[in-house]
Formats: sequence, structure tokens, C-alpha cells
Amino acid sequence: MTDLGAVGDLWSLLELRGEALSALSLTGADPVLPSVYKVGEAAQASIAATGLAAAELHRLRTGAEQIVSVDMRHAAAEFRSERLLRVNGGEAPELWDAIAGTYRCGDGRWVRLHTNFDHHRDGVLRILGCDNDRKAVADALQDWSGADFEEEASSQGLVVALMRSREEWLAHPQADIPPILIERIGEAPAQGFGPGDRPLSGVRVLDLTRIIAGPTGGRALAAHGATVMRVASPYLPSIPVLVMETGRGKLSTHLDLESDAGRAGLERLLGDADVFIQGYRPGGIAARGFSPERAAEVRPGIVYVSLSAYGHKGPWADKRGFDSLVQTATGMNHMEAAAAGVEGPKPMPCQALDHASGYFIALGAMAGLMRRAQEGGSWHVRVALASTARWLDGLGRVPEGPICPEPSDGETASFLTEAQSGFGTLTHTSHAAILSETPARWAQPAVPLGTHPPIWP
Repeated sequence: MTDLGAVGDLWSLLELRGEALSALSLTGADPVLPSVYKVGEAAQASIAATGLAAAELHRLRTGAEQIVSVDMRHAAAEFRSERLLRVNGGEAPELWDAIAGTYRCGDGRWVRLHTNFDHHRDGVLRILGCDNDRKAVADALQDWSGADFEEEASSQGLVVALMRSREEWLAHPQADIPPILIERIGEAPAQGFGPGDRPLSGVRVLDLTRIIAGPTGGRALAAHGATVMRVASPYLPSIPVLVMETGRGKLSTHLDLESDAGRAGLERLLGDADVFIQGYRPGGIAARGFSPERAAEVRPGIVYVSLSAYGHKGPWADKRGFDSLVQTATGMNHMEAAAAGVEGPKPMPCQALDHASGYFIALGAMAGLMRRAQEGGSWHVRVALASTARWLDGLGRVPEGPICPEPSDGETASFLTEAQSGFGTLTHTSHAAILSETPARWAQPAVPLGTHPPIWP
């Protein structure tokens, strides 16, 4: 059995019913992935807390309690779900742009570039004045210090991170924000849960997110019975493999929030929603009329979830970022490299910040729904990748010794399942949280963006 401390800390942070922790069964111990960090514990704790919250909602709805079991190796596999995805039995899809990755600058410091979207790639090349070629980028960065390039790229809304040590990051004013924040933002009568055989039956969720973290949160809510509507712009880029992987259980519609018609369509959906999840750049969704306060006016009792890279306050509150960049900025890549005895940034063996943050989104949303049921009100939940990094760092390190090997295909095979989808046959990771009475499942197959009309079923 694994210590329940990490789950208990999350549970206490959200002021949830302590007695529920007795229903949790955790097995396994780190290391389960090749990392100096307790990635297995992070995966298990975040998934377990989310599963336990679903069980609590089911108890509030029906009075019935149940056991929630999470195996650490299974949880670690789910934290790598995009790597394990297969489409029609083919090879693993490529996730990275050709020039994405790490480079040494002229002052010897390292930077990581995220160029998976064309406008981010083109912006970096414009600053550097070079061709779209790894050697050309490496040569051009010799004319820059790492800090200056990070600052210039960030000032232009691009996504670049300087590799810092853990000590450098802990001295940074952005470093100390809790992993999940929840606050009341409006008044509304208490709203209980109607009849339903699943924890989130009848709960409607708007998912306005991309990439991994936000969509993982929506997928987790769908796994426990929520009706999740993925809302995408027809004009913003996406990464197809991630749409496939995180689209399980979701309806998917297109709305252009730059248009009056698109904004009106989203407001209609919001009027009948229970949860609103958004991962737009800081201030982006508010500028289009959907701030937390405005959402609470349109739909009193809404649980509004905001995802950011570095948190809602501090000098980097407006800074954009992704998991790989936050790993680099917060010292995680530096520590992994030091433990492995290699030069330059070494990534963690999974996008742990994305996945943990996704489960924190679902956990915070369910905590908000419980508060709405018990005391009323509209609620705002905040999750940030950098805050998740601080939480994971606080779990400590694996025991000293050789870094454990990569799990073999045979070790992960039992965690995989097949399902038909709008993309063909998907082989994907099953959900690691096993609820004894209401097992997780996805009622909708993954489908291409924009498949459904913007209407609740």
C-alpha cells in the first residue's frame, strides 16, 4: 500500500470530507518511470483524488459509498497516454515540430523552443532571422544570451524558456502559488444533483481548451458521466493526435468567438452549462465576453475553471507556456540532467505537468460542484502548470541509485484498450481510477473537431 499523504494534502486543500479517504486503495511505489522525481506518485495521487471526488459526488447523489483503487504503474501509463496512442494499429504519431527542442545560446545558457504551431515557429524564425532548419537556428542563437532571447520571445507572445536551476526558480517571484485555488465569485441558490446512475450524470461541461492539460480535465469529467462539449475555433490550429487522445467521451463543435454569431452561440450553451473550462492565453477569453464574472452573470451557479502556464498573479501572469517549457523554466530539466549526468535540459519521461494539471482541473471542478450543491454560489477554480510543478517538486525524489528503465511494451499492454472512433480504431490507455460501483467509461467516441452542432443533446 502507498501512503495517502499526497492525496490527503489535495483533499485537505479543497476542504473535502476527510472520511472519504478511507475508501481509497493505492498500490505500487516509485520509481516506475526513469526520473529523479516521484512521477508515479504524482500520477497516482492526482488521478486518485479525481476518482475519489467522483465517488463523493455519487455518494451525495445516491447515498452509496464505493472503493476507489489506483495502481501506480497504470497511473504512470495514463500520464503517457499520447505516447501510447495508436491509430489503426500504426506507429506512434510524431508530436514535435522539426525545430522544437533545446539549444545552447552564445553565453552558454540553454533555451527550449516550442514551435508546434506555425505562428510560434515563424515568430522564432523572424526574431532569429534564419531559415527553418535546426542548424540555422542553432547558429543564430549564438548571437544571443539565453535570458535575452527568452525575454524577447516572450515580449512577442512566443513560447520559449530559459533553463533554470531549481534554486533559481525558487527565488523567482512566480514560484509560490498553490496547485489548485477555488473561490466564490457570485451568488446562486444551492443546486443538488438529479437522478442518474453515474457520478456526473446530467452535468454539462464546456471545454474550451487545447493540447493536453485542459482536454485531459474534460476527458476525466466525461469518464464519470458528464456531458462534455468541446468548443473549438474553426481557425485555430490543433494537433491531431491530441484531439484523438483527449477527445474520448466528448461532443465537439466549432464556434468562432471573433464573430457575434459565435459569441452568441457560446452564451446559449453557457446558459445551460454547469462547468466552463478555459485555457486561452491570459485575458483572451475575457476579452471576448466570457470572464469568470460574466459567466456567473449568464449562468448563476457556474463552476468556471481557468488554466494558465504560470499562474494568475506575479510578473509572469501573462506569460504563455506549455508543459515542456515550464519543466525547463522551473528547474526540472536541470535536475533530471544532473541526475543522469548529461549536458543540457533533460525532459521528464512524460508531460507530467500537463496530465496532473488536467486531473486538478477535474478535481477542482467537482469540488466546485460539491460546494454549489451544499452551499450554493458560483465558483472559480484556478490551475497553473508552474503551480503543479511546485507541487510535484514537493513530493520529493526517488531513492538514490540507478535511474529505473523504461517500462517494456509487455508491462504497459494490460493498460491498453481499443475503441472505434471518428478516426478509425484507437488503441488507448484505460482509466487508472477503478471505482467499484460506477466504473469509468466514455460514452462518446473521439471525433474530429466540429463534428456536432452547438446544441446540448
